[in-house]
Amino acid sequence: MDVQKKVIEIIAEQAVLEVTDVTLGSTLEGLGIDSLGLVESIFAIEETFDIQIPFNANVPSESDFDISSVSAIIFGIEKLISEQE
Repeated sequence: MDVQKKVIEIIAEQAVLEVTDVTLGSTLEGLGIDSLGLVESIFAIEETFDIQIPFNANVPSESDFDISSVSAIIFGIEKLISEQE
């Protein structure tokens, strides 16, 4: 499965945007994803890739999982997947 492509699809769906509107440098905030959209995105990603993201929705700044950009999210997911193998 192409992690980058699937993550971008999930984020685009949550932001109600076209896939082409989501770039690796995009931020969730810049895409208009609010805290509820963030949580829904994380749930969708966890379900899709069968992983657990170490993310505290109540205090995102204290998380070890970087959500600063789409590329950071993809990097974190790829790392979690490789740790499971």
